[in-house]
Amino acid sequence: MSPRTGRPTTNPRKIRLEIRLNEDENQLLKECTEKLNITKTDVLIMGLKEVYKQIKK
Repeated sequence: MSPRTGRPTTNPRKIRLEIRLNEDENQLLKECTEKLNITKTDVLIMGLKEVYKQIKK
């Protein structure tokens, strides 16, 4: 068996980021993931892209 597991990707996410949230922020993130049925990472990336669009206006 290969030592590498998981799906192959053309855009691997190699950079790890750790954040600290309070209970309210964590609840907001959890609610977003449940309503949109996506991962926490995907919610945060969506937010990042939205902020980036605002600063580029």
